[in-house]
Amino acid sequence: MRFARFGEVGQEIPAVAQDEAWYDLRPIAADVNPAFFAGGGVAAAADALGSGALPRLSTEPGTRIGAPIVNPSKIVCIGLNYSDHAAETGAAVPAEPVVFMKDPGTIVGPRDDVLIPRGSTKTDWEVELGVVIGREARYLDSPADALAHVAGYVLSHDVSEREFQLERGGQWDKGKSCETFNPLGPWLLTADEVEDPQALSMSLSVNGVRRQDGSTVTMIFSVAHVVWYLSQFMVLRPGDLINTGTPAGVALGIEGNPYLREGDVVDLAIEGLGTARQRMVQA
Repeated sequence: MRFARFGEVGQEIPAVAQDEAWYDLRPIAADVNPAFFAGGGVAAAADALGSGALPRLSTEPGTRIGAPIVNPSKIVCIGLNYSDHAAETGAAVPAEPVVFMKDPGTIVGPRDDVLIPRGSTKTDWEVELGVVIGREARYLDSPADALAHVAGYVLSHDVSEREFQLERGGQWDKGKSCETFNPLGPWLLTADEVEDPQALSMSLSVNGVRRQDGSTVTMIFSVAHVVWYLSQFMVLRPGDLINTGTPAGVALGIEGNPYLREGDVVDLAIEGLGTARQRMVQA
């Protein structure tokens, strides 16, 4: 199944897709939020679709698409999780996952504008596979247990300000948590529809120029390993988002460092998870 949210900011209508039609989830759920996942919302939506309990949702052309999930308790990110990306940034391949946090308030829709922060000169792009947790994970025994805790997958853009991240105090969160720095969507695809999360092609272009062209097959640490690993250090709760890293091709690793500027347009795609487009505007 695919889940999405349609409408203006703060007024989004949660929806689920069947074939090419979207159906209003509000008869059974207030939103696609942590309570939805914790309360068995994915299964309830499937049952409601099967029984015809959900009205068809009509959207006008140009209707805003919101992020497919709302209000996760946290966004956990994995850095340097593709060997080619580590190489282009001059970093060693990590022996264990590099973990940092991102403000959940950075989440915006897949076609919303991204704000270049005041004082920024090094705003960068990163296409990433996002993993949404479906049920609580703590101290999992092994990576083999991990994917059973995943609700689904989503196209995520981990926008980064490299000066803030790398030159302003020695930790990454400042460069990752600026306003609008995590466009998400267009939809959440449930885990049962993704045969192998380690075999998804992904791409990103800036102003029509292809910058990233990779695949999750080249991850250093798989989705299963990442979920298991994180569960040893924190409780992963329903609705939490994990950004699993980016392949090579970011501005930081390109000669001349063509960082994002006002007016630039970024297009992203991941196989099965749809496409997204964001325009850069000055904060």
